[in-house]
Amino acid sequence: MSRHPAEVVLAVKRLQHRHHRALSRALAPLDLSLVQWDTLRHLHRQPDASLHDLAILTFQTDQSFGSLATRMADRGLIERVPGPGRAVRHRLTEKGERLRAEGQRIADGVVAESFRALSAEQLEQLGLLLDAALGPNPAG
Repeated sequence: MSRHPAEVVLAVKRLQHRHHRALSRALAPLDLSLVQWDTLRHLHRQPDASLHDLAILTFQTDQSFGSLATRMADRGLIERVPGPGRAVRHRLTEKGERLRAEGQRIADGVVAESFRALSAEQLEQLGLLLDAALGPNPAG
């Protein structure tokens, strides 16, 4: 059997959509949206990230991420600190770190359930195939 690339793309998109819906529902009791949790996750990995870097990492425009960052700072999840020049850097607060960790446990469960039909070897193979399809991360 031969799959057309468009069918594979659609399957990837459907899986992504399923994950987004499931994660959004699962994170709601923490009063976090998926993009808010994703922001906390990226700041945990990259403390002092710039607004532009976080916008790229969370698939937002700089403008929309700026609004999101302001709301998250107002809620005490992140803090915005001056960087070099006019740059603004972002850091997790204690509350943000706590919610990130709780959200990570929830996300791990959602994703594990999603891939439960795959063996560990199949999951590894899927990851390698996706890495190959994505290729090197282009700059910019």
